[in-house]
Amino acid sequence: MADRNARTPGCAPGAWYVDTSCIACGVCKEVAAGIFDVDDSQGYAVVTRQPATPQEQSLAAEARSQCPVDAIGQDGQ
Repeated sequence: MADRNARTPGCAPGAWYVDTSCIACGVCKEVAAGIFDVDDSQGYAVVTRQPATPQEQSLAAEARSQCPVDAIGQDGQ
């Protein structure tokens, strides 16, 4: 389970985040490009912008479910 207190630096403010347990595998970026990106220089993913539509919320949730280390979180869920 992702830890909101360990958000990766560079995540866009809001409910969705990636924590420091991220291994930069790129699954989230493949599933929800434009919402998630991988910062290769830091070795983790970030939320580049918060999902704005129901479809984007679904894509973010799918990325969270596919994350191999459970590094994606959403405040309140």
